[in-house]
Amino acid sequence: MENDLLQAAVTYLRAGLCALPAIAAEKRPAVPTWKQYQTRLPDEAEASRWFGPHQGLCLITGAVSGNLEMIDFDLGGEAFQPWYERLQRADAALLGRLVIEQSPSGGWHVVYRFEAEVSRSLKLAQRKQPVAGPEEVTLFGKNYKPRQDASGQWYVVLTMIETRGEGGLFLCAPTPGYELLQGDFTELPVLAEAERELLLEAAWELNEYVPEPVPCPTPSGEPPGGRPGDDFNQRGDLRAVLRAHGWALAKGGDNEYWRRPGKTSGWSATLKDGVFYVFSSSAAPFEPDQAYSPFSVYALLEHGGDFASAASTLRSQGFGSDVPAQPDVDLSGLLQSAPDETEADKAEPGPEDPGPIPDELLRVPGFVSEVIDLCLETAPYPNQAMAFCGALALQAFLAGRKVRDPGDNRTNIYLLGLAYSAAGKDWIRKLNTKILHHIGLSSCLGDRLASGEGIQDALFVRPSMLFQTDEIDGILQSINKAKDNRHESIMSTLLSLYSASNSTFSMRPKADKPDPGVIDQPNLVLFGTAIPNHYYGALSERMLTNGFFARMLILDSRKRSEGQEPGIIEVTDRVLAMAKWWADFWPGTGNLENWHPTPAIVEHTDEARCLTIETRQRAEAEYALAEDRSDPVGTTVWGRVSEQSRKLALLYAVSENPQAPRIDAPAVRWASTFVTHQVRRMLFMATQHVADNPFHGECLKLIEKLREAPGQQLPDSVLLKRMKIDANGFRDLINTLCQRGDIEPVSITTSGRSGIAYRLDLG
Repeated sequence: MENDLLQAAVTYLRAGLCALPAIAAEKRPAVPTWKQYQTRLPDEAEASRWFGPHQGLCLITGAVSGNLEMIDFDLGGEAFQPWYERLQRADAALLGRLVIEQSPSGGWHVVYRFEAEVSRSLKLAQRKQPVAGPEEVTLFGKNYKPRQDASGQWYVVLTMIETRGEGGLFLCAPTPGYELLQGDFTELPVLAEAERELLLEAAWELNEYVPEPVPCPTPSGEPPGGRPGDDFNQRGDLRAVLRAHGWALAKGGDNEYWRRPGKTSGWSATLKDGVFYVFSSSAAPFEPDQAYSPFSVYALLEHGGDFASAASTLRSQGFGSDVPAQPDVDLSGLLQSAPDETEADKAEPGPEDPGPIPDELLRVPGFVSEVIDLCLETAPYPNQAMAFCGALALQAFLAGRKVRDPGDNRTNIYLLGLAYSAAGKDWIRKLNTKILHHIGLSSCLGDRLASGEGIQDALFVRPSMLFQTDEIDGILQSINKAKDNRHESIMSTLLSLYSASNSTFSMRPKADKPDPGVIDQPNLVLFGTAIPNHYYGALSERMLTNGFFARMLILDSRKRSEGQEPGIIEVTDRVLAMAKWWADFWPGTGNLENWHPTPAIVEHTDEARCLTIETRQRAEAEYALAEDRSDPVGTTVWGRVSEQSRKLALLYAVSENPQAPRIDAPAVRWASTFVTHQVRRMLFMATQHVADNPFHGECLKLIEKLREAPGQQLPDSVLLKRMKIDANGFRDLINTLCQRGDIEPVSITTSGRSGIAYRLDLG
């Protein structure tokens, strides 16, 4: 079998397919740092070394294999026959050209090449499966976390058909259990766009599940009352908007089928019950596998995704209302006047939660991604957010004092990763330490922020340093309590060094040194980690407005990943070579003992320059809205968006191509999207955790209890116990939050008795 696998792998490689050995039981490659083979084919010598004890073979899909794509029929292949029959009716000749194999579980693979670039992997057909309750269930060999619908029914979403696209992989024959039934992998058909669309449409027709629409951001500064976006969702003419932008109705009915612009047959999206669900990966500005509300469609098509502008235009057209919406629950017998609350407090809408940074944004091509992959492949508990923070911090340190953009922005950044204990915070720090040790820069590492003076002294000796510390939350708590001048000096020093990266930093005067000297273009990169509730518990309004909060990129980890057997950190030659290249790159004058840096300028492309200006203008508009609201936190945070975006775009460029970097449109789009999402997340979390006074703090605590509860609802008695306050104080909190519209009372029946519960008002 080993010889059969090796022979097949060599044959596939010669046909331009990226073939790797696989651990069949885990459906993953059996080689370390396999991500590099998403962009290059292994050679036959590598294949000969690999295939020995491994019992499987896999193919990497996407451009590396000649735009290879596979349609995967899962759940025992339950949807394969209806898909097959649909395609046979549409184009039997096309069906006969495809490569088809069956997997050990009864699933099916349909394989081909595409004439153009293939998209990322897409979910084509899904269905809901009712389950008994909220406990995790195992179906078809996979674990699922149940969700709850509006009727209270628990369910999971099962994927019947999906593609394996750019960056994906699949096991294939002659892996044991995989049987090739039609065609040959060495003679794959190359499909035209219309042919590929036929395959996908036959799958889309079998879809039974449409997710909730993508949440719309709440435009800042919107007048109180009914929001125009909500009103447009109810009575706006979505079909007219679609037609005005080239969309065509392909098939009417209760579930309408719509065809994207430029397509003459078939369909690309559905419209049912006010939800526009896009399947196609060629329907920009929409993303595939996403559902959109009418207002989202309007904002994307008519205003380029500027939701504030869209809301303003709709309001001028008569959508929305200046009269605050009335609650649909009769609170007259329940609520009393709320203490210390004004009408303005009740009317002011809070920012919506965009959620943690999506995983797809936690990637930067080149060096950063290679370090991330190395971390994830060896860590006991792989943590994407922590790996990203650490890898980006390493790149920022290596490029410090060596590159800049045309606006003289540098690579010094402050990153904070939030994760609970034993969730993978330490592994990337160890990896960074090992890399810097190999290239002779371990003396540039710091692990404790002992004092502001200590940080200055360290940078005076080594003007470029990477501090990796797990004590950020303790420092913030000490500063918040205003009882520790040592920690206050840390904050002041970090703020000053950040701003001095493109100039000089004057050292503090000393009694024995009348001329203490300066630090030329200091590059301090900070990668801190903290436990989420400790960090947010330490925040204060003073801290949010002094600039430190705005300078930090703060990333939440998701739940701890499933563990794996840890590996020995063996830094790849490619990663070491790139790190060493940076270590040996000294633009400027003087020698290593007396180096005056003249950082290389990384230019923008014309398109990137325009996008950078647009990012600045959007941030300025948000700043103006915050200024009109007299919102010091909003002005502080939005005021840093342009600078942060430029720094990240610069890092993207030097990671992707260090020898000849250029800031292009993808770099700016990524940086702008990343920073904007992160800012909105920061502002939302600030509203949830930073209290104006002790009573407000208790309100935030109660809301957090409900947010963490199943269905975001708790009975009155349970909530009282969890708040651990007296009954009168609890009633004041309930009255205030109900009148503000943050929570709502609901009737419940338990053991035959009726009672009251409270839930977050998600409306």
